[in-house]
Amino acid sequence: MKDIMQHTRRAFIGAVGGVALAGCTGERDPGVGDGGDGDSGGAGGDDDTGSETPDPETSSVSLVLNWRIGGLHAPYFAALENGFYTEEGFSDVDIESGQGSDFAAQQVGIGNAEFGITSSDQVLAVASEGLAPQSVGVMMQHNPVTVFSAPENFGEELTDPEQLAGRTLGSGPGMVRQMTEAYLDSHGVLDEVDYVDSGFDTVQQLLTGEIDAAAGVFSDVVDAEHQDYGIDSLPTADTIASYGHLVAVEEGFGEENPHTVESFLRATARGAVWANQHPEEAIDALVSAQSELEEVRENQRDKWDVMRTEYMPSDTVREEGWGASDPDPWQETYDTLDAGGFFENDIDARTVWTNDYLDTEYEYVADYADLTEE
Repeated sequence: MKDIMQHTRRAFIGAVGGVALAGCTGERDPGVGDGGDGDSGGAGGDDDTGSETPDPETSSVSLVLNWRIGGLHAPYFAALENGFYTEEGFSDVDIESGQGSDFAAQQVGIGNAEFGITSSDQVLAVASEGLAPQSVGVMMQHNPVTVFSAPENFGEELTDPEQLAGRTLGSGPGMVRQMTEAYLDSHGVLDEVDYVDSGFDTVQQLLTGEIDAAAGVFSDVVDAEHQDYGIDSLPTADTIASYGHLVAVEEGFGEENPHTVESFLRATARGAVWANQHPEEAIDALVSAQSELEEVRENQRDKWDVMRTEYMPSDTVREEGWGASDPDPWQETYDTLDAGGFFENDIDARTVWTNDYLDTEYEYVADYADLTEE
């Protein structure tokens, strides 16, 4: 971990690769960003919110993703391809593939990237190491960790965690395992489950019958389904509140560049609305950035559909707008992971997030739920 944190900006870009898209210079992919059917009330129409906002203090920024470009990143590429970041005053937004949510939080914390896509558990973990990543806007409002099985191997439909008693359950280490163990413990079956480390091959071990059930994130379920298996799943979000993908900055960068953060979040919220309203065109934007995704286009579209319909809406969003954090999931995440010795040092969970940079008078923040929920 310390080696990663020593990367310079140049070494970082060389390691993960930068993707500078045409949208940075105002060029747009044909058929992407045309506002759909021309309804100016959508995110692709004229931005006539009527508010005058200051230009960003830093107009050229980078966004490091949590992983390789995929369907879960549709909002950022929608915002880029449609020129929403440009309209907010940015001259360049460079979106870069990452190497995990921990990596993204670290890169933000040490100043190698202005913005990062990470998760609540990793913001807390990196903060416990002495850095200062801060969540400024939550994209994924629910815990993405899921327990799942293939009925043809499991022998029955999985509908209740009590069915896992006496079974072999596999996952990788780290946050997924901690969340899953807390979920099983809350249902009184943790001591009755044979929990094994299945590394990074969990889905294949499940489908070949080496393990009876698996724990991962909802995108793993989509991957399994795309191998023509029926899958039953038990989302841990029903029991343990936690935030998935979120936008983070280094705390000091936000304090010194508040308009940069506000502008970035406005454009990102607008991109999220547009990608919800135009899901197929949102995947076009991803393919434009990463042509290899054309081969798995349907898989990426399905991941985006699950995320936008099941993991982005919440009562907090309906009441406070896109990106808003509530204190309780942060504290619950901290308590759950702290019980398993996940953190290097004790921290106050209230210090790693803020809603202060969210423009709650901006249409695509304030009315996100109304604009996206059917």
